[in-house]
Amino acid sequence: MKNACLIVPALLLGACGGNTDTNAPREETAADTMAVPVDAAPPATPTHAADYIAKAGAGDLWEIESSKAALAKSNNAGVKAFAQMMIDQHGQSTAKVKAAAETANMQVAPPKLDADQLRALDEIKAADAVGVDAVYLAHQRTAHDAALALHNNYAAHGDTEALKKAASEIVPVVEAHRAELDKLAAPR
Repeated sequence: MKNACLIVPALLLGACGGNTDTNAPREETAADTMAVPVDAAPPATPTHAADYIAKAGAGDLWEIESSKAALAKSNNAGVKAFAQMMIDQHGQSTAKVKAAAETANMQVAPPKLDADQLRALDEIKAADAVGVDAVYLAHQRTAHDAALALHNNYAAHGDTEALKKAASEIVPVVEAHRAELDKLAAPR
């Protein structure tokens, strides 16, 4: 069985490779120039306080802005309630991280969205009223998976005690958000 588990991936990789001559020049394909999608690989989770603060702030900002966009378009009461909860609770987690940073005598710069967050926000804003819920909820899942990894990792391995405590307090909130997402995605 072990051999079969190794052979199948090797065959699949071989089938994708085409030209096996590693010294031969390779033609560039459209796939080589495409951007990597947001959910292709988990984001790196920092253990340095300044990096954690920046990522946590950007994550909260994205949650708030994307939820405002969903509130403006969605006709689904459940999605609207979830979006309002995101605005309220991610505002609270931002305040918690800021307070922890101040306790550690650290400055907190205003958060900035990264390119992937801006693209996802633009997709939500561009969606029509019929499609906005699916786009919003899919991006929420990706964002909450990243947030859970960020806060869990910093709580366990971070370099500043006050921020580690804040991260550990944020983890159950993010887990509750993921549970709400599961309920919204469940067939009715």
